[in-house]
Amino acid sequence: MTLTTVQNLLLRALPAAELQRLAPRLERVELARGAMLYEAGATIGHVHFPETAIVSLTTTLQDGASVEVAVVGQEGIVGVCAYMGGGRSLSSAVVQTAGQALRMTAASIRDASRESAPLMQELLRYTQVLFTHMAQTSACSRHHALDQQLCRWLLLHLDRLSGNELLVTQERIGHMLGVRRESVTAGALELQRAGLIEYGRGRICILDRSGLEARSCECYAVVRGAYDRLQAGNASAAAHLGAHWPSPRPHLPARQLETA
Repeated sequence: MTLTTVQNLLLRALPAAELQRLAPRLERVELARGAMLYEAGATIGHVHFPETAIVSLTTTLQDGASVEVAVVGQEGIVGVCAYMGGGRSLSSAVVQTAGQALRMTAASIRDASRESAPLMQELLRYTQVLFTHMAQTSACSRHHALDQQLCRWLLLHLDRLSGNELLVTQERIGHMLGVRRESVTAGALELQRAGLIEYGRGRICILDRSGLEARSCECYAVVRGAYDRLQAGNASAAAHLGAHWPSPRPHLPARQLETA
């Protein structure tokens, strides 16, 4: 296996020899939209390094509502608690956009991170950015208007896509933001009237990204800046491979990783 067969940017940032050593422990899998990878409080059995899939990390409130606290794409790993010592998840993880990921058992990531200083360094760097993401989302939900939150949500998911269209219902966005569907519908209508998006049943097309950024609160810029700095730190290692953030992500056929 070579770095050029891997689309996950965290893994691509590793030295080639380190990734080669991980190869026998990794499996490429298909993740279906809506699949629950694990629930909050559960023991994590596997971690996932998304390639073309996008995963929402959610927390469940007392009334049963679920709210998205972060989103993970090809820049990161789903299941950070597996190597942080606790082993039990702090949030649930549900697949928002179907696609592929590289999967590793929780026991393997714990062993590998203890054996490899470069791997542990990349995991910790990403985890720090993820915590920034989660903290900013919490502040945004408490202090900013719904239309600003909607712009932030659309932009963060758009960053992890190769195109400008999101396949998601307004009801689903409402669940992720912790608001009623009618509120999302009203917000989406305002954005459409402003010429920023075009939406239909189950799909939202982004027409004016810069307009969305201008209408969003500062939370998007804070989170995006944290991920940009993370990828800038990996740039020297990945530049010759053309890795960048965000990046086009062709859909690959499902297969096991080659280890020879």
